[in-house]
Amino acid sequence: MKFVDEAWIDVAAGDGGNGCASFRHEKFKEFGGPDGGDGGRGGHVWAEADPNLNTLVDFRYARRHEAQRGEHGRGSDQYGAKGADVVLRMPVGTIIRDADTGELVGELLAPGQRLLLAKGGDGGLGNLHFKSSTNRAPRQRTMGKPGERRRLHLELKVLADVGLLGMPNAGKSTLIAAVSNARPKIADYPFTTLHPNLGVVRVGPQQSFVIADVPGLIEGAAEGAGLGHHFLRHLQRTRLLLHLVDMAPFDDSVDPVAQVRAIVAELKKYDPALAAKPRWLVLNKLDMVPPEQREARVRDVVRRLRFKGPVYAVSALTREGLEPLMRDVMQWLAAQRAAEQPAAPDPRFAQASAPDVDPDAAPATTAARGPGRRDR
Repeated sequence: MKFVDEAWIDVAAGDGGNGCASFRHEKFKEFGGPDGGDGGRGGHVWAEADPNLNTLVDFRYARRHEAQRGEHGRGSDQYGAKGADVVLRMPVGTIIRDADTGELVGELLAPGQRLLLAKGGDGGLGNLHFKSSTNRAPRQRTMGKPGERRRLHLELKVLADVGLLGMPNAGKSTLIAAVSNARPKIADYPFTTLHPNLGVVRVGPQQSFVIADVPGLIEGAAEGAGLGHHFLRHLQRTRLLLHLVDMAPFDDSVDPVAQVRAIVAELKKYDPALAAKPRWLVLNKLDMVPPEQREARVRDVVRRLRFKGPVYAVSALTREGLEPLMRDVMQWLAAQRAAEQPAAPDPRFAQASAPDVDPDAAPATTAARGPGRRDR
């Protein structure tokens, strides 16, 4: 399946049906009165988060989505049927914006979550509503209102707890394949990964997290060089970045320290908030370094970088050092989630939560009533 993380679509809600001006005509009913019904409401356009989708490719080709209009009212007190809604299924993590104004419509962050993209037009009123003591034969009616029409920009940012960062051929795909159920393409040349890959890492019973692998970055990525700049958006939702470093590059003239600094500089250019995320250093491909040189080479890289965060020396190919790394990541994420949990409210001050707003619900009104007979 082709990975598409950006699309533009046009949505149009259904127009409301027109009200009807009709009078009752029956034998022996000389003054039947008005009986024109209301028009039906036009269909809404909804967006729904579907956990089984991971790309916006369906919206790359089907760009026009229009809901059904409401039926017109008819005589004999017959109200028009409302138009059928249209539900657009999108991946979890989709951000929806108005393409003309840039206004944020909403984000789909949980499976099954729904967002109203375009509201259907209200149906018109039939002459049944206009009768009164002074207007026994009203011929008034109202027309249905048009439904909303919008041009929307869809942007997908994958939802992952941990993101892998590094130069091309640093071993990111090998690592995610070794620790999760993801099966990305792995080859002995750079730029093997062409789109993000997601994997679920299971550390223990009911202990798991999602890890994301994006195409490798190169110097100048913030200006458009390579592929990684296009997919950096998928790291913006992550909590932790694992910065993979190739400790055994093909070219002996390549300095791992210079590569780390180049990537950090690109992150700062792209998004300072992304560069400020917690970042751990993962020194990969130790199996290709002679055993007697490993410790000295690791100390040299850390000393020259003056790195203060956690450092792990691993081999994604032989899985050496991966288990302690994944276990520490799980503990760190668990601590972060526990810190973000709101404190339990005091039951003495607990209040009922406000109900969800239904676009079809009529506004609540309170009718003023005069005193009854007993009150007189």
